[in-house]
Amino acid sequence: MSKTIISTPKAPAAIGTYSQAVRAGDTLYLSGQIGLDPASGQMVEGIDAQIERVFENLKAVAEAAGGSLADLVKLNVYLVDLADFAKVNEAMARHCPAPYPARAAVGVKALPRGALVEADGVLVLGG
Repeated sequence: MSKTIISTPKAPAAIGTYSQAVRAGDTLYLSGQIGLDPASGQMVEGIDAQIERVFENLKAVAEAAGGSLADLVKLNVYLVDLADFAKVNEAMARHCPAPYPARAAVGVKALPRGALVEADGVLVLGG
């Protein structure tokens, strides 16, 4: 099976040795997105803005592959403060239509660039 690298300027450029996403067959693997504004390259301020930006970044990469957040089958969320979990739920309800994907939420000590939240996911396209 071949793999295709997905990249879009509508999401932050990779800041390490990874791709924004990789498509293998009908499966799209989204790399972790943090609250970086793709236009400025700067972190947006505050947990609410970062959560929103994370979902916008994930959406942009999904769309670059011909999909949408409706195609999510698995979402992983990493939070510096698990007290912000309810805010993630609210954002998910706005960005991901039901039925919702499987999900994990993990508390972490730190994230790249001082981010407060990061999320990655797996989509199934064309089905």
